[in-house]
Amino acid sequence: MSSLDTAEVYNKFDPSNMIGRIGELPQQCKKAWQLALDIPLPSDYCNVDKVIILGMGGSAIGGDLVQTMTLEKSSISVLVNRDYHLPQSVDEKTLVIASSYSGNTEETLSAFSQALLTPAKKLAITTGGRLQALCAEKGIPLYTFHYDAEPRAALGYSFFSLLAIFRKLGFIALEEHEVNETITVLEKLSNEFDKGASLQDNQAKQLATRLWGHLVVIYGAGTLSKVAYRWKTQLNECSKVWAFAEYFPELNHNAVVGYRFPSWLNHKTFVVMLYSSSLFPRILSRYKATGELLKDAGVTYELVEAKGKSPLSQMMSAVILGDYVSYYLALLNDVDPSPVTAIDYLKGRLAEADTY
Repeated sequence: MSSLDTAEVYNKFDPSNMIGRIGELPQQCKKAWQLALDIPLPSDYCNVDKVIILGMGGSAIGGDLVQTMTLEKSSISVLVNRDYHLPQSVDEKTLVIASSYSGNTEETLSAFSQALLTPAKKLAITTGGRLQALCAEKGIPLYTFHYDAEPRAALGYSFFSLLAIFRKLGFIALEEHEVNETITVLEKLSNEFDKGASLQDNQAKQLATRLWGHLVVIYGAGTLSKVAYRWKTQLNECSKVWAFAEYFPELNHNAVVGYRFPSWLNHKTFVVMLYSSSLFPRILSRYKATGELLKDAGVTYELVEAKGKSPLSQMMSAVILGDYVSYYLALLNDVDPSPVTAIDYLKGRLAEADTY
């Protein structure tokens, strides 16, 4: 296991400077918010009752997070569609937003092409590729950004651009001070979690060290449910480990029964509970009782509390911690966090097929 307090480990396993991309999250959020507020959109785009966000992987998680925000702050129905096919419910009262970092995600392009045949309103978020060309050809509003990184490292753009668009169209009541607070919290945590902060003072390094060698399961609830999924995918892609996400209260109706077998796995499993004191009181009671069941089963768990006052800052504070933890766990596993060789292999195999 590598030492996280020596420069050599970063030089050896992070030649692409993934940690630099993670540290830029506050600046991403600020820039994306400002740029997206300036996008000219047709006046009738606010006349919808549902939004369908098309995306996969790192481009879809922004949709998940904005969907979470609308649950408490909007009457608009939001669906994140991770598939080749467009839902049948699409009509003239639907806004379809295609989100693809590369602009070449085949599932997103397939569903968006179907949307072009409907009366739905359309919008796209991308850095370029076929999606940008398609929007230019069809005269579809487009939000483009330029950021050289792995798609999962561009979350600030994919999420905060959507937040700004939703606010611009009146879909969400998000105050400017909530955005400002979030960016301030992210800046503070980025400094605290950066590689220059020693293991002794660095929560992200400490948690990564405890997770090393374990099967990781992330629990979340409410505004932190989709953040738990973000942790899961970051651990998969950056740390190259098995990881899973579960959500309260649903996990109390099934997952807790599965702590018994195989019993040999219990001491090799680590549950991270993403927590906020602002969660629904009955949910907080479930956290406590679930912790008791985990302890009885011999499963190690840890409560990780979100920071900030607003739901947005709490979500993003938990996101940035998970990003740093997944990064440091990659180094402990002696792997480069940037490449996703298995995904590249799958894309190559799929390219050999004629149709999909």
